[in-house]
Amino acid sequence: MSASKWISAIKNASSPSKSLQIYTQMHRQSIPVDSFALLYTLTSCTHLNNLPLLSHLHAHISKLGFTSNVYIMSSLLHGYSNASFDNARVLFDEMPEKTIVTWNTMITGFSRSGNVTKARSMFDEMPTRNTASWSAMITSYINSGHQKQALALFHNMSINKNLKPDHFTLSAILTLCGHMGTIGLISGKSIHGFIIRNKYDLNVELGTSLINTYAKSGFLKSASIIFNMMQYTNVISWTALICGIAHHGHIQEARTLFNKMQKENIKPNEYTFTGILNACVHAGLVDEGKRYFEMMKEYGIKPKIHHYGCMVDLFGKAGELENAYDIIINMELDANINVLGSFLCSCKLHCNLKMAERVIDRVMEILNPEKDGGVYSLIADLFVMGGKWDDAEKVRKLMVRQNVRKVRGASFISGPL
Repeated sequence: MSASKWISAIKNASSPSKSLQIYTQMHRQSIPVDSFALLYTLTSCTHLNNLPLLSHLHAHISKLGFTSNVYIMSSLLHGYSNASFDNARVLFDEMPEKTIVTWNTMITGFSRSGNVTKARSMFDEMPTRNTASWSAMITSYINSGHQKQALALFHNMSINKNLKPDHFTLSAILTLCGHMGTIGLISGKSIHGFIIRNKYDLNVELGTSLINTYAKSGFLKSASIIFNMMQYTNVISWTALICGIAHHGHIQEARTLFNKMQKENIKPNEYTFTGILNACVHAGLVDEGKRYFEMMKEYGIKPKIHHYGCMVDLFGKAGELENAYDIIINMELDANINVLGSFLCSCKLHCNLKMAERVIDRVMEILNPEKDGGVYSLIADLFVMGGKWDDAEKVRKLMVRQNVRKVRGASFISGPL
């Protein structure tokens, strides 16, 4: 078999292990290894996170004299960045020639390791940058919670006529805007204008990100317009609109949209049910909430902690504390502080200390003094309500001993999207 056929076999191998097997056979049969054989073998192995393997291939590269091949070294750098970033840093410093790809790899690597300052330093040091460079740095800021820096960098990118943000970057920055309240809405509208001016296709990712931005800010009409403009929608798009509408109290509209989604054979996911169950909680629709909860089984969806939390909240607020307690003791997951805290809130709402006492000991075992100050206070208030002053005083003394932080306005139930 000719060398070109060996290389083709490595390139088209069905798995990384198969590529390695063919590469090893080449060595055993003294078939000359060229840069393509090495490159395709490396490319197939870069996602394995196998440091010994990469080190072994690195030794082969050095032995065969390919350390000056920028493509091979870039592939090796990418592999090291996944398996051992310390090795990647050493290799980057030793590389005689660096490309935009290698710089971008290091920006992403520093971002993953939590060093956003160094990632920005690398970005600033780059001789030249491309769209991927800007996207990598913006993503780094987003992932590390540096919202203002991400928006500022995106603004600089958007006014550069030689750059065109890709759909991924636009979706990421819009998702960020959806979590930033009024400032995020203003920025989101500006980005929406940028999308229109530059005639971007409103694909499902970009459209859904716009829906999220508008829906979370309460601009439901704008979110609906975007939804109706999209040529293709999926369950994530539907869910974004349903959850946004439900969150702002438009219960009937959320139910209508959920029913329409079913008629169009779009299978709801776990977050769709979170949204519609939250709508039932806000409206006090106990029977309908039970129906949606049971419907999850029809779609093969196992309830998650936020679904159980919604049902506990739904029953609890309606005064059906026994039913809420039955959910807690029969759920397949361990009830967390959100679920149990919601139950305690309902007990306080309906002045029922006896029901609360069924879970108080369990709650006290899992309380975190730094995060759950509101729950400590809630338990103390329940004891006071029931006339158990000594127990209330014990809880308050415990709060002092453990230096419990009191948290205002904490919500026990939240549905992630």
